[in-house]
Order: sequence, then C-alpha cells, then structure tokens
Amino acid sequence: MAETYSASAKRLTWNADVVRVKVPGVLLSIVVAVIAVYGAPYVARVFPIPPMVLALIVGILLNPVAVKPSFQPGMTFCVKKLLRWAVALLGVRIALGDIAALGLSTALLVIVSMVATIVAGFAFARLLGLAAGYGALAGSATAVCGASAALATATVLPDYDKKDADVVFVVIAANAFATVGMVFYPPIGTALGFDPHTIGIFLGGTVHDVAQVVGAGYAVSDAVGNTAVIVKLFRVFLLLPVVLSIGWWFARAGAKSGTSASARAAANAARVPVPVFAFVFLALCLVNSFLPGTSFAAPYAATKYWLVEASTDGLLIAISALGLGTSFSSITSLGWRHLVAMTGVSLVILVVVTAALIGLR
Repeated sequence: MAETYSASAKRLTWNADVVRVKVPGVLLSIVVAVIAVYGAPYVARVFPIPPMVLALIVGILLNPVAVKPSFQPGMTFCVKKLLRWAVALLGVRIALGDIAALGLSTALLVIVSMVATIVAGFAFARLLGLAAGYGALAGSATAVCGASAALATATVLPDYDKKDADVVFVVIAANAFATVGMVFYPPIGTALGFDPHTIGIFLGGTVHDVAQVVGAGYAVSDAVGNTAVIVKLFRVFLLLPVVLSIGWWFARAGAKSGTSASARAAANAARVPVPVFAFVFLALCLVNSFLPGTSFAAPYAATKYWLVEASTDGLLIAISALGLGTSFSSITSLGWRHLVAMTGVSLVILVVVTAALIGLR
C-alpha cells in the first residue's frame, strides 16, 4: 500500500514539474495572443490585419526574448499539442446538411480544384528546388482554409530545415493573397457574367481564408455571401482528408527512402501519429449536423459558442508560439522562390475554378 502511494506521489510530482516547466512559454504565447486581439482594431485604422496574422508578427518581433530556454517547452506544447485540439474544434462550425445542399457538380468542382492545387504545390516546390514540405503547406493553405490548414498540415509533416519559417511564410502569404482576392475577385466574377449563385461558388472556391470569403461574398449581396460561405465550409470540411493524405504521403515516401540508418530515421520522422484530433474534427461535424434539430438544441447552442471561442483562442495562442519561435532573419532568408510557388498555387485554383464554372454555364 505504501509503495502504491509512493508511486502515485511521484507521478503527481512529475506531472506538476512538467506543467511548471511549460508555464512560462504558454503564458508568453497567451500574452502575444492578447496583444494581437486588442491591438488589431488599432492597427486596422492604418491597415487591416487579422488578429491571427498580427499575433504572428508580434511573436516574431519578440523572438529575441523567446529564445531563452525557459520558454521553449511551453511554446513547443502550444505548437504541437494545443494546435491539434484547436483544429479539431473547427468541426463545430460545419453542418453536413449545408454541404449536401451544394449539389454533386459543385462538390466535384471544389474537390477537383483542391486536388489540382495541392498537386501544384508539390510540383512548384520541386520545380523551384524547395522542400516538399513547403509544397504541402502552400498547396493545403491555398486549397483549404489558409492559416488553419497550414498549421494543421504542419503537424503531420516530418521535421526539416527551416520548417517553422516555411509555415510562417505561408500563413502570411495566404492572408495577403486572400485579401487581394477579397478585393479583386468579385469584379472578376461580375465581368465574366456569372449570376449571383455562380459568383458565390466562385468566391467560396477560390479565396483562401474564411474571413475574406465572408467579406467578398456579402460585399456583393446576401445571396452571394450565403453561397460563398457554404462552399468555403465544404473546403474546410475537407481539411480532414487533406491532412491525412499529406501525412500518409510523407510517411510512405519516408518508408521508401531506403534501409540505411539515416533512411530509417527519416522514415520514423515522417511517420504520422494517430490523428486523434482529425477524428474529433469529424465527430464534431457530425454532432453539429444532428444535434441542433433535437431536444438538446438549446444547451448545444451554448456549448457550441464556447467551443468556437476555444478553437479561435487556441489557434491564436498556437500561432503566437510559432511566431515567437521564428526569427525575422529566417523569414527574409527564404527568397523569391517561396513567393513564386505561393503565387503559382493561387493562380491554379483560380484558373481551375473559373474554367469549370465557365464550362458548366
């Protein structure tokens, strides 16, 4: 009995020590996230920057402070663990009924354009001599939902040189391209003679981030905005198969890399952990699809609000930690090839969706 008590006491002490070690880095990440949330409205008076991107920028500026060893365990926890659960909670935003209402032709159009974009990401990376991981990040961020997709994809990529800098670059670039799309894509849809429903599909299928899709769609009309958001949420729903497929591809590539010690190490690095967060994402999609119409609708609505808030806050804290772990010099050293690749994949999804909508008209 005494031995059992002693073992339990040791485990509790060890867990307390682990938490204590992580506290400084987690707190610093939270501070950066809070600065971003409350600072975004003031920054928007000069130039509109979403809190998520502002958190990334503030984190990078504070990198000289964050490099202290005491902050590293907590920052790693935010980027590795907290991020996965924040992504999982995105599932409460999606209802399968709304997606089914799109129709088969629209769903196929979105899927084909997303696949083409992700493949293009790998192709541009190879053509430009960049890491395959960067191609996966650029492709998934453009195909799915910008920063959230890039962060989710990063969790299943093997570690490679300048991976964190690549993630930061893709997050910033995805937001920049989404903002450009929000401004210029609605006039393009109108110039092409698309009706409101088609313009909604066009915007929802091409603009990178959810926020910019909302801005672009409802700036045209409520009908366009409603369609654009549903199409975009379908892309977000496909985050699960996209992340699993990319993780599987890298694990398979690592396994085929050879039998030497270094190859085995690469294969182990590329092995995808059990994606519990991805299955939680799917489960929450199902819950959000069926509970609202039951007697549990009222308590679920209140719970959903807090889950959405937790997801948003978790993503902000995780991206703050990512920025804190990235130096400004590591970003500037990436070069023009990264921008060309990101531009290329953005053009691919724009051209594929536009050509398909013209063909179906």
